[in-house]
Amino acid sequence: MYELIALRGDSFGRKLVIKEDGAATNITGWTIFFTIKKNRNDSDDVALIKKDIGNDEHTDAEHGETRIALLPEETIDLLGKYYYDIQIKKDDGVIITPIISTITFSEDVTQRTS
Repeated sequence: MYELIALRGDSFGRKLVIKEDGAATNITGWTIFFTIKKNRNDSDDVALIKKDIGNDEHTDAEHGETRIALLPEETIDLLGKYYYDIQIKKDDGVIITPIISTITFSEDVTQRTS
């Protein structure tokens, strides 16, 4: 289980290293989908956050590295527990979902930003 905890209105990021058989794999041409929903069975049309991380956005595709990043404006209205998953579409069309879990957004103490 990969439960995540974040503060609403803050930047949030996680580095991912995609491995096959225990070794980092080249993810050139692959797309990583990151989706957050209020209810697990909601359609993607009503997802709270949808990220499609493609070839140009991987941090080091040859070594299986990519990054999921959320901006403060994407998380400012989120408070509580939500469902997320990470789905991978390989360059040959194969789709796998290695992570399904929850992410909890809580309030921070400091409200001012200047």
